[in-house]
Amino acid sequence: MIRKLVVANRGEIARRVFRTCRELGIATVAVHSDADATAPFVTEADQAIRLPGNAPADTYLRGDLIIEAARAAGADAIHPGYGFLSENAAFAGAVEAAGLTWIGPAPESIATMGSKIDAKRLMAAAGVPVLAADLATVTASDLPLLVKASAGGGGRGMRIVDSLDRLADQVARAEAEAASAFGDGTVFAEPYLPTARHVEVQILADTHGTTWVLGDRDCSLQRRHQKVVEEAPAPLLAHETRTSLHAFALAAAQAVGYRGAGTVEFLVDGDRIFFLEMNTRLQVEHPVTECVTGLDLVALQIAVAEGRPLPAQAPPITGHAIEVRLYAEDPAAAFAPQTGHVRAFDIPHHPGVRMDSAVEAGSEVGVHYDAMLAKVIAHAADRDAAIRLLDGVLRRARLHGVTTNLDLLRAVLSDDEFIAGRVHTTLLDERLDRWTAGPDPRSLAKAALAAAIGQATRAAATSTVLDRIPAAWRNAAAQPRRRVYRRGPDRYTVTYSSAGRRLVSDFVTGVTVADAHGDLVVLSDGPIRETYRVTTSGQSVDVDGPAGSVSFELIPTFVDPADTVAPGSLVAPMPAAVTDVAVELGTVVAKGDPIVVLEAMKMQHTVTAPTDGTVTGLTATVGRQVVAGAVLAVIEEKP
Repeated sequence: MIRKLVVANRGEIARRVFRTCRELGIATVAVHSDADATAPFVTEADQAIRLPGNAPADTYLRGDLIIEAARAAGADAIHPGYGFLSENAAFAGAVEAAGLTWIGPAPESIATMGSKIDAKRLMAAAGVPVLAADLATVTASDLPLLVKASAGGGGRGMRIVDSLDRLADQVARAEAEAASAFGDGTVFAEPYLPTARHVEVQILADTHGTTWVLGDRDCSLQRRHQKVVEEAPAPLLAHETRTSLHAFALAAAQAVGYRGAGTVEFLVDGDRIFFLEMNTRLQVEHPVTECVTGLDLVALQIAVAEGRPLPAQAPPITGHAIEVRLYAEDPAAAFAPQTGHVRAFDIPHHPGVRMDSAVEAGSEVGVHYDAMLAKVIAHAADRDAAIRLLDGVLRRARLHGVTTNLDLLRAVLSDDEFIAGRVHTTLLDERLDRWTAGPDPRSLAKAALAAAIGQATRAAATSTVLDRIPAAWRNAAAQPRRRVYRRGPDRYTVTYSSAGRRLVSDFVTGVTVADAHGDLVVLSDGPIRETYRVTTSGQSVDVDGPAGSVSFELIPTFVDPADTVAPGSLVAPMPAAVTDVAVELGTVVAKGDPIVVLEAMKMQHTVTAPTDGTVTGLTATVGRQVVAGAVLAVIEEKP
């Protein structure tokens, strides 16, 4: 019987496992890097042990240190979560060799399915249809291809190749990213089916011969081959297709003598089914399966590891569940990872809604790890009800301090194609411009007005010297007060003035200030009254209103010349590490040429030349950590 458990992971999955352990009465131990020392998962554990350093290779990928931590804490089991060492057969074997209980499949099963190349061969032998391509013999007729990391997942080490002259470069980049993320740069290729669906089947097996098939999930909404929206059961699947998927998943599990929780992933192209891979661990999207089955998959993982048998029959599927992944990223800037201090993080509680989060208000989001902040899941009687419930919760969410994909998620949930269930793996790319358009301009203008009125009201309320003077009062009555805000590339110059004790503004046509007190501003838009909550932190102004959360940066009246950059400067789009510099001073470049390669949150980002010209400045060096906005190089445009 397991009494104390170490989670060899971080963030929301560590918190998720700890939650089940508390319910079962199991003591918990967190291991953490220096960057995570004050993270929520560390403080929630009964005990915590430091792994010196920040880089995954020095901390969460050091199986020897994690086993030492388990011994030091007197733990008797290790749960790997997902990512990091969760599918590392050598680590699983070392855990068992140390006399600890490994909460996962047998090391042999992990090794067999951990190599996607070997897994495809095994599945083909078991009668499961597979996709395959040989990188050594690729011709133009084989394109487009998808180059993938053999040892990993999550979209890392993955590249689409649509021309032979780009093949070598894309393979090299995939190998570098795979080596960085998983410690193994082996890649392979398969035909790329851009309009296929990504459907997976959850399995759970004990050591007594019982294997459950716990329904299916659609995970087709992806960016950079990483899932964004998942749902169970998969919509619009023909009965015959669903039955075949479940049968193939069962065959895959039996082919490796599987135990514990696992997922078999497929591409579904019309009525054609192709095996993608088997994940020998818990999936990020496991909550949607838990919602529609009523099961606790982590508790069942622990039970199987303790040798307990599963009931003969799996529970039925009830209702529909949808999960969205909330990422610290900017979808409008090629999904560049974002960092910062989380000023507010409030997802409303509601029956049928669940949140698994890595952060809370006050958390710091850094550059070292995955960009996912939280998962928000809605479960309802049917798909339409789940969509509506989830969108309503996201609309009322308060999230400030870090740029996220929240607006994108709401756009997905209101899109006609998604609502109809017509999803596939390139739908996000096709709809990206529409889904990243953001709130409508009038809603943003009203939020900016609320920000200005809220700041003026608060300034008047907190004044101790001039507390009798109304907000926005001036001795030159002809001149209104003005505040300038920035949101991304957009600027809002809000003018307002005092009419006795009231604030007035004509910034938004047809909108008047009905009331303002404390942190609340009430605007009247014709016959409609809308309430906004305004909070400030330094130069940041956060507004929460009917259209959701919006943050502005207050632009100071006077700008320090030192804060400007020279024309032609290439700046870092996010805090990152420089992994490659492709030019030298004096190099002549063409528009689109790679200049610097950055790595942040285990993803690589190439900064390219915006124009033809010559490199006249270069500050980037391999290994250097840069902050967002740091100048990497300067290109003097060719006349």
